[in-house]
Amino acid sequence: MSEPLIVIIPHSLGKAEALRRIKAGVERGRTEFARLMSVEEETWSGDRLTFRVSAMAQRVAGFIDVYESSVRLEVTLPWLLAKFAHAVQRVVGQKGQLLLEKK
Repeated sequence: MSEPLIVIIPHSLGKAEALRRIKAGVERGRTEFARLMSVEEETWSGDRLTFRVSAMAQRVAGFIDVYESSVRLEVTLPWLLAKFAHAVQRVVGQKGQLLLEKK
């Protein structure tokens, strides 16, 4: 198993608004990528989402923690996807920043 991929995205929205946007973004992602991936687990416990998805015969598990001034994503990638971890980290950071921009 590879080391976890960690992305921390700062924001200035406050915890409640960041949580609302993350939940909306997760739901939108589930719909938009339904043909490419299946969600095997999605459990919210307070401000933490624990998830497991599979795509292209690969399983990804992780969690998202929503804090007052940041969001932390930790994902454990299978060895094949771990080879692209740096690119994945950059893209997830960029998309997350867009989701959490103050509007």
